[in-house]
Amino acid sequence: MTAAEKALELIADGMILGLGTGRAATAFIHALGTRVQAGLRIRGVPTSQASDQLARQLGIPLVELREIEQIDIDVDGADEVDPQLNLIKGLGGALVREKIVAASSRKVVILVGPEKLSPQLGTRGVLPVEVVPFGVPLCQRKLAALGIPSQVRQTAGSPFISDNHNLILDCQLQPVADPADLARRIGDIPGVVDTGMFLGMADVVIVEDGGQVQVKTRLG
Repeated sequence: MTAAEKALELIADGMILGLGTGRAATAFIHALGTRVQAGLRIRGVPTSQASDQLARQLGIPLVELREIEQIDIDVDGADEVDPQLNLIKGLGGALVREKIVAASSRKVVILVGPEKLSPQLGTRGVLPVEVVPFGVPLCQRKLAALGIPSQVRQTAGSPFISDNHNLILDCQLQPVADPADLARRIGDIPGVVDTGMFLGMADVVIVEDGGQVQVKTRLG
């Protein structure tokens, strides 16, 4: 069984689903598309233009946030998961929309491989931060003052542009003793739109390892 197949067990007719971005989310969208073609009736809220395009190609009906009150289940991936199911996300470049969709959802389900599990956030060394282009110099100086070097993400030799027309700073991170405090400090920098720290948002993490899946549920 795959993580995507396990996540599909949580899906019922009539649900509104958040459709994440990245490799794990793409696998789920493909699996969901097969179920939709077989008669499952759901609507999706994509977290990126890429997920929107894929969902449309697979015949998954879409809906906008302004048309609904709440998403039933958001299914997405993550770049790092700590033992409390706090996350770092954003290597796919969609962290702001992913966080908005997650915050709009009754339940957040995260699909990962075992390599994404870490004892403490920051162990894997990268934290994406989305910033307004005009604010990049200030943001980088303020981040450096916090002991966090950063680089503007590049793709094909040019700065990566998010779906929100912003830039991504990839920050070099050490293991973080107090993620909430660091997220607040970074978020207070003028020009920062949001960080890739998703704290207390994941309800379920499904770990796929060699054809086996393990389900982790957040306590409290």
